[in-house]
Amino acid sequence: MSLSAVHGTLSSLKSCQADIGTGMDIVTDVAMDLAEAHDDEMNPGIKEMEAMILECAKLDREINYFVDVVQQVTAEVTTQQPEAMFSLSAKVKEQFTEKIARLSDADLHTHQKVMAFKESVKNSFKQANQESAESMEELDEDIAVTQSQVNFTCPLTQVEMVNPVKNKKCNHHYDEAAILSLIKTRHSQKKKCRCPVVGCGNTDVKDSDLIPDQMLRRRIQSYKRQNNRT
Repeated sequence: MSLSAVHGTLSSLKSCQADIGTGMDIVTDVAMDLAEAHDDEMNPGIKEMEAMILECAKLDREINYFVDVVQQVTAEVTTQQPEAMFSLSAKVKEQFTEKIARLSDADLHTHQKVMAFKESVKNSFKQANQESAESMEELDEDIAVTQSQVNFTCPLTQVEMVNPVKNKKCNHHYDEAAILSLIKTRHSQKKKCRCPVVGCGNTDVKDSDLIPDQMLRRRIQSYKRQNNRT
């Protein structure tokens, strides 16, 4: 197996991983619709979707580990004799199997998109529990206040967010691509990433602090649809 073939395979896996993330977002959206429509936390459809999210998280995690193992092993063999390439596949399989064997499914519940799924469904249930007309009016007022408090504009790009993420430490929102790019840039400079919101005291934003905010994403989409009709 040539190194170029290895790099091509890793690139394909990364594309597949992006599709998995998109699929998880779609599943979360459908689960939120079910929660809002049926107001039943024991709805079997939502339970099935949670199982799907966990399976996707497991696959996403395995891809990450596989890519790490391949990169580590290929870095080792490139410093050795050319014959070492013949054992590349066996070494990758051995190390990957060892890593996967040490993993626990319980850890999947800390996956960012799994956490976002649970939080989004919980918030949808809260919204669905407002049954009376008076309660619904109060809910609309709450949403209006929330929309005014949470600016739809990313503090980095200064444009409307597409995939908003919430920083669980300081509760500020950013567009996912923008904040991840900033974190990567700061780390490449051997620096910590400060929250870009003016006045925020969070001086060390990490990608593990970021949780996709599906509720905010839906509000932005709803806001855009309303503007398009007016």
